[in-house]
Amino acid sequence: MTDFVTTRLAECLARYQSAIPGLADLGKQLSSLNSAISRFPRPLGDRERGESRDEPPSPQPSPIKGEGAEALDALIDLYEQCYPLLEKAMWSAEPDFSPLLACYQALFREQEALIQRRGDDDRHHFILSIPVADRPPHLRACLESIYQVCTLFNYGGNASGIWDKIKVVVAEDSRDENNIRRHIDLVEEYRQKGLQVFHFGLAEQYELLQSLPQPQRERLGNLLTTQPREKFHRKGQAANRNLSYLKFLQLTEDKDRTLYYMVDSDQHFCVNRRTESGEEAVYALNYFHTIDKIFRATDTLMLTGKLVGDPPVSPSVMAANFLDDVTAFFSRLAALTGDQACQFHGAQGPLPGEAAYHDLAGLFGFKKKPETFPYTCRLEGAHDHGACLTVFARQLNAFFFGEHLTRKTWFSYGSGFTQLAPARTVYPGNYIVNYAGLKYIIPFGHLRLRMSGPTAGRLIAAEIKARFASFNMPNLHRRTTEAGLDDDFRPGVELNGEGQSIDLSDEFERQFFGDLMLFSTEELVTQADVNQPFAQNVIEAVITRKEAELLALYQQKHEATVDKNRQLHGLVFNAGHWWLRSPELALALRQIQTFIDNIDRNFGEHSLAWRQIQSAEHRAQRKQQIVEALMNYRAERDAWDSLF
Repeated sequence: MTDFVTTRLAECLARYQSAIPGLADLGKQLSSLNSAISRFPRPLGDRERGESRDEPPSPQPSPIKGEGAEALDALIDLYEQCYPLLEKAMWSAEPDFSPLLACYQALFREQEALIQRRGDDDRHHFILSIPVADRPPHLRACLESIYQVCTLFNYGGNASGIWDKIKVVVAEDSRDENNIRRHIDLVEEYRQKGLQVFHFGLAEQYELLQSLPQPQRERLGNLLTTQPREKFHRKGQAANRNLSYLKFLQLTEDKDRTLYYMVDSDQHFCVNRRTESGEEAVYALNYFHTIDKIFRATDTLMLTGKLVGDPPVSPSVMAANFLDDVTAFFSRLAALTGDQACQFHGAQGPLPGEAAYHDLAGLFGFKKKPETFPYTCRLEGAHDHGACLTVFARQLNAFFFGEHLTRKTWFSYGSGFTQLAPARTVYPGNYIVNYAGLKYIIPFGHLRLRMSGPTAGRLIAAEIKARFASFNMPNLHRRTTEAGLDDDFRPGVELNGEGQSIDLSDEFERQFFGDLMLFSTEELVTQADVNQPFAQNVIEAVITRKEAELLALYQQKHEATVDKNRQLHGLVFNAGHWWLRSPELALALRQIQTFIDNIDRNFGEHSLAWRQIQSAEHRAQRKQQIVEALMNYRAERDAWDSLF
């Protein structure tokens, strides 16, 4: 009998066929295939061919041929038919999630063993890029998530002790030498675990950049940086990502069978699910398997997944709705007592909808409802409201690093993983291209503006239409780690006074002008051919209109934020509530006051960013930069395209 092991598949079908529609039919197909396979002669093993018993068996068995190959193909396809049925059930409220997930993962590992037994595996290789700047805790979490996906799903197999089809490039951009050493240590740690990880250091990046002919290098200065050797750090995520493309070209062995996956260090290859006890991160998506199928079955050039977890936007566009939710928490807390058992647990109302965290969601076509979302306490075990308030206050200032306590995005299975939709936004922490798609980069990195992914997405969508697609395989986004705020670098956010004073004026300024560039570009591509240079007068006319619209919206948001912060201060400190009479809450109250002060510092009348946005002179300088960047886009793209 041919040695095709399908034990896990048989167990799964037997266990769940009565609960999950469609599995019973697959069980009949498996029985029929096993009956047919049992009549095939068993192929000779290496030792039966006369190979010495003293030599280890070959890690790659000879490919199956003839009727055996046809039967094996049919078996492998049976797993493909099974996965969507299990996924739909797993993300419903019916079967117990954890056992079904373990079964689902085991099926992929068993299918991979069959694919390796068949031989001639022509699926895609993946090269991942992780740009990282002074973020060892984030890098560790990201690498661990990749390792877990490889271990649990085993895409491509690891007969030689490494996952042959997966390579990871850690693109260094740190300023701190200690952090660089920590990153290198992490690379070595995960190499020992079987991941093919490469540290793409600053010196190597610089030398690779210098290897380009000088005229070409000068034309690519805005894309690949012009920083000197002695200051070749913190070049920005866009420049660092683009430099990693040059490393891709070095590592590519078969450009027709290689995909390039861009990841941010604060992204994890898992998703979140809501449980009665809070949020649970689960490795329930086989990213590499699904992405390979999409690129083999369609003419996609660029594929982007979204993000779940912490919002992928700046706190500068979340302050108003966050204040609403913080105020709602204290209003509810005021109606309770401090020594009462905590009431902030379990599912408390509907989940936030898409872009619910964004104060200006209407700009992106989302209808924002005037509602608040409840805080879910993270404490376990018996505790009272005083303990709940202590933890809540401790978490508040993480908001300025992008963590939203009440409006996370949650994973939803929807219509499955492989269904594509036209995309208009590149999520820099989760997009994939094939070799031809390497041309479609995220430009304008030299401006250091936010919203670079959505801006690039509008340009790319205008050029390649549906070949730029979105799919339902998000990464989990976590702004902060267990290491805390002190062991993390976030561009545009400054900590002063032992973490008490937080200044995000740089990020806030880059957000406003990033919005101006995004919405100007969005209108521009409807008026002009993206394959031709944009005319200066057309760009300037569009920017003038968008500037007036955004100034009005930002003014409304500014006034609302100032008013809501004032109301929150009054509710917490001036209304005589029970927490003011509790000495053990003194630290929590100081943390809440620090949060309110930081809101005023960053969004009040005297905030630096707000003064810059209001300054006609400053806006004129920024607008000129944007005009020049858009005018030069086509020429820079032509220079970039010549690399490929």
